[in-house]
Amino acid sequence: MNILGVIPARFASSRFPGKPLADIKGKPMIQRVYAQCQQAHSLNKIVVATDDLRIFEAVLAFGGEAVMTSADHQSGTDRCREALQKQNSVFDAVVNIQGDEPAIHPEQIDQLAELLQKQKFDIATLAHPVSDETELFNPNVVKVVCSEQGKALYFSRSPIPYVRGAAEADWLKHFHYLRHVGMYAYLTPVLEQIAGLALSPLEKAESLEQLRWLENGYNIGVGITHQLNTGVDTPEDLEKIRNFF
Repeated sequence: MNILGVIPARFASSRFPGKPLADIKGKPMIQRVYAQCQQAHSLNKIVVATDDLRIFEAVLAFGGEAVMTSADHQSGTDRCREALQKQNSVFDAVVNIQGDEPAIHPEQIDQLAELLQKQKFDIATLAHPVSDETELFNPNVVKVVCSEQGKALYFSRSPIPYVRGAAEADWLKHFHYLRHVGMYAYLTPVLEQIAGLALSPLEKAESLEQLRWLENGYNIGVGITHQLNTGVDTPEDLEKIRNFF
């Protein structure tokens, strides 16, 4: 399977403008992400998809590959689609890699690729076991429930399932909850299709684009990972990740 890794990277950010170029021990964050992706065995090519010339030039400066994409995209999925369309080679699948996770685990990228290749899902993503009550009831932590075959049944900002007859403080004792890890791999024809779908009712309600895909009948495979990536959303997060490096 010929797989393209795409790292969407926008300069504009309400909480942290210019985040992809933030310095982490002498290298911009986008370079740290790129270097981690290079350690994955499944990617045949890696490209940064950006809407900003400063990011584009920074990637070229460290020897990476980048493409300019529209500033009007509503999601990383849409940006991945345009990046794919600008390639001269044919790819069977695309992995959407978060550009604000400079310590991303390469093994997770390979896990996504394996899910697509061996399990025949349309889309693949990851989930991590929920470990504490605060995480479970935090609406910013997306939860997912799966079938016995590892297919996503639903994603929600609410804790799912509801444990009837038990106090909320005891829910973790009754069910193995999963938090969604926001990485995706798509079969190429599927990426072309889902990027053109209209917003769906569930997506509007929860503000989760993956619900649009479920509502339109696409199979999303969920792999279990026991590694959590540290994302950078604020300058405070940046200081934490600098300590990691």
